Amino acid sequence: MIGLALFGVLVLAIGGCVCVVWAERGGPRWVRAGAAVTLAAGELVRRSAKNRRRGLNGRTSGDD
Repeated sequence: MIGLALFGVLVLAIGGCVCVVWAERGGPRWVRAGAAVTLAAGELVRRSAKNRRRGLNGRTSGDD
């Protein structure tokens, strides 16, 4: 079951990458929408990871 979920995430990630590349080359409207969603999700993940790193660094330096 977990393998199926991971496979689904992989398919969505690859599909998102395809949408981004196709949208850069002037794809249809639905491709540009898919690219926008993919880029927004990537930005959310990036900010979440950055905030998580800041939180970990803050905790370790506060304990010293």
